[in-house]
Amino acid sequence: MRLTIYLPIKIQLWLGNIIGVVMGMILKDRMKIAQRNLELCFPELNPEQRAELLKRNQQEMGMLLIETALSWWASDEQLRKRVRYEGFEHIDQALAKGKGIILLTGHFTSMEIGGRLFTLKNSGYVFVRPMKNALFNAVMMNARKRSGEGIILRDDPRSMIKILRKGKIIWYAPDQDFGKNRSIYVSFFGVPAATISATGKIAKITEAAVILFVPKRETDGSYTLTCKPALTDFPLGDNDKDTQRINDIIESEIRKMPEQYVWIHRRFKSQPNRRKGAVYKEPLG
Repeated sequence: MRLTIYLPIKIQLWLGNIIGVVMGMILKDRMKIAQRNLELCFPELNPEQRAELLKRNQQEMGMLLIETALSWWASDEQLRKRVRYEGFEHIDQALAKGKGIILLTGHFTSMEIGGRLFTLKNSGYVFVRPMKNALFNAVMMNARKRSGEGIILRDDPRSMIKILRKGKIIWYAPDQDFGKNRSIYVSFFGVPAATISATGKIAKITEAAVILFVPKRETDGSYTLTCKPALTDFPLGDNDKDTQRINDIIESEIRKMPEQYVWIHRRFKSQPNRRKGAVYKEPLG
């Protein structure tokens, strides 16, 4: 992985496509999950269109491995040449008011390098879930500690609150299924999705600004990082409405570039009155 950071950009893109094809051949179970997610989220597409979208997504997923290497080992100078920033004045405005920032994002395929590129402009903390592989976990944790201010483990929300109250930035992606006991059900692409309601609750407690952050990989191998204005009238204090709004915001950005989303996650594994994971083995309805 580390050697790939020295390759020309065009070779990295070519290699990413090859890795994506190989991943599709090896990780067949994950490809079936991605296929099912696309069926659930894009029923308006015909099978041929979804197959093409899945193929493009595989190619994007292949680049994730190379981008992870870039985010862990590439120099700041090497990365600055490949990024363009849009809307970062919204970060400055929130910080000038003394507010902490919940940097709201989703699991886009360029999320790892997006986080590293963000730190070239602003320091911050990242909310993470430890990886099962001990070696990868150690390398990831060390890399994120070097490039940012620090990390917050997924099961440590108290630290998140303390850091936001200090006026810091926290990178936060709530678009995963953490199970029925920790979530409420709101719509995501028209499908009931177990979603944690912590975004609104933490924003209320800390008075932090919630700013949408979207990393996008361009066709030439460069990246555009976009920050949107801080959410207004948020939170409302209604968990269902606040959580639905967060899902709607993330869904809207995914629809703009669906090939650049990590569809291999079992986003809908927990369903009301259904056995865990059943949605990936039997029709929803």
